[in-house]
Amino acid sequence: MIDEKSLLTRLKHNDDRAFEIIYNELGNGIFHYCNSRINDLFISEEIVQEVFLSLWNKRSSLEITTSLKSYLFTAAKYQILNHIRSEKVRKEYATNLANYLLINYENPTEDLIAVNDLKALIDEIVESLPKKCQLVFKMSRFENLSIQEISKEMNISTRTVENHLTKALKHIRQELEPLAFVCLLYSLAHFSNHI
Repeated sequence: MIDEKSLLTRLKHNDDRAFEIIYNELGNGIFHYCNSRINDLFISEEIVQEVFLSLWNKRSSLEITTSLKSYLFTAAKYQILNHIRSEKVRKEYATNLANYLLINYENPTEDLIAVNDLKALIDEIVESLPKKCQLVFKMSRFENLSIQEISKEMNISTRTVENHLTKALKHIRQELEPLAFVCLLYSLAHFSNHI
């Protein structure tokens, strides 16, 4: 059991070790709490990072009236709710775009609008990735850098680069799931029109 009062006092005085003790003691529990609510290891880890980053950034002005554990779990709960809200909005948008594509697939002007909407949606999904993961994805897909080049540029292992790319692509696929079937039909319709 940690002495919260003492650790908070040390934390307010910029004690890195106090922060590390708090993280080691509570980080794993917060991670499991998040994952039990959203069932996504990737996002759960991101929420834990956000909660502890916020704790560190607010350390000098912290006024905690409950236990530190309750404070951090409540912060995680609000991050989870924000994630669920933004996820819901993105999925609704993807579904609406999918319906739009099904109805309007023969109009070239509307096709261009739909493509631009899809690009905007993908950009938004990429922006929702954790910072390092986002950077690796952009370097790979937008700057056409190889895994080795990204590894050298960011000073991380090639394995870490691969992990970031895998996570990014999985997240993007999940977010675009409502569009997958429609995009296939859309592509087939356009392909058959050009035969």
